[in-house]
Amino acid sequence: MSMTPQFLLLLVCGAAAGGFINGLAGFGTALLALGFWLQIMTPTDAVSLAVVMSIISGIPGIWMIRKTIVAYPLRLARFVIPALIGIPLGVASLSLIAPGVLKLVIAAFLILYGGFFVVRKNLPKISKPTPVVDTVVGFVGGILGGSAGLSGAVPTMWCAMRPWPKEQTRAVTQPFNVLVLIFAAILFAFQGVYDSDALARIAISFPVTMLSAILGMFIFRRLKDEQFRRLLIALMFLAGLILAARELT
Repeated sequence: MSMTPQFLLLLVCGAAAGGFINGLAGFGTALLALGFWLQIMTPTDAVSLAVVMSIISGIPGIWMIRKTIVAYPLRLARFVIPALIGIPLGVASLSLIAPGVLKLVIAAFLILYGGFFVVRKNLPKISKPTPVVDTVVGFVGGILGGSAGLSGAVPTMWCAMRPWPKEQTRAVTQPFNVLVLIFAAILFAFQGVYDSDALARIAISFPVTMLSAILGMFIFRRLKDEQFRRLLIALMFLAGLILAARELT
């Protein structure tokens, strides 16, 4: 691997952007980091690095909200358990559905969802318990994680519609994403993706990602609950635009 100054600059910029957004919102490392990393790496190398950095930057966030996670274990389980069932089904569906087509469909949904709620003065407030919907959302998230690497899209959209305090929202989305991505990292490891070059990229990205995640968490603590909900919805809109642009170009 040739570590040119340009390579190192884009590697560090991707690590900083990905770590910051994960620290701030609890997801989105790949959303920002891949914009830099796909310029200097193959898609497999870039995505596998994003998976590891998502896990690494997610751990401090989970620690920050650990008390909330412990306070609502059944809520998280309703999302995570069906997701673990959905992941292998998503992987199996790759032979039936082209990932590029699936990503464009999801991108269109994200753009419509984000665009609609971004301009609304009042956000929806689904306050009653919805255990069945939570289970379905987790299952769909697992399928999309296995088929298109988009495990967090549907759970984040759903949680942003709940009038939960920001810690409760993050207590679902962040552990959900980290657990699904750990599963993905194991699959990458079995495929031999993490060779010596990959480990060198991880070693360089690690401190930058962690420091940026801590900065994002610092800002997260100062957001009001309504501001955090609007941030999630705006990021969904941005994610849709970026995803569509990548697939179309």
